[in-house]
Amino acid sequence: MSAILRPALPDFRPMANRDLEHIVRIERAAYPYPWSLGNFRDCLHAGYSCWVAELERELIGYFVLLSAAGEGHILNCCVSPPWQGRGYGRLLMEQLMDTARGHGVEFLFLEVRPSNAPAIRLYESLGFEGIALRRGYYPADQGREDALVMRLGL
Repeated sequence: MSAILRPALPDFRPMANRDLEHIVRIERAAYPYPWSLGNFRDCLHAGYSCWVAELERELIGYFVLLSAAGEGHILNCCVSPPWQGRGYGRLLMEQLMDTARGHGVEFLFLEVRPSNAPAIRLYESLGFEGIALRRGYYPADQGREDALVMRLGL
């Protein structure tokens, strides 16, 4: 008999203003060019679908989804660095995809740095496919980095 260890399931809930400072701390720890507090605040107040994942009352991840006219765009999706590599990115993406379906999204889009191989592997394993390259999309230490645009039919 073989045992498959699965991560403990986090609780998902809508993002709230009280979460924003913690989210920005995670964002700064996870990315060299993080979103600002204003970016998250604007998305939350604009009515985008903003969610957090909590495990044992600790915020371990979040996502921001913009949806309109049958399309969804993943604006941000992040797992706190101490929790990465444990399957929580997949759980967060699965929750995001379910949320998108609930909003009537037929196609889901995202951009990812080509240098972010772990994220690309995750997205491909979920069925996303690369469809385009946006030149010079992201800031980088040596100028700009392209973005791989990926799409998933839901």
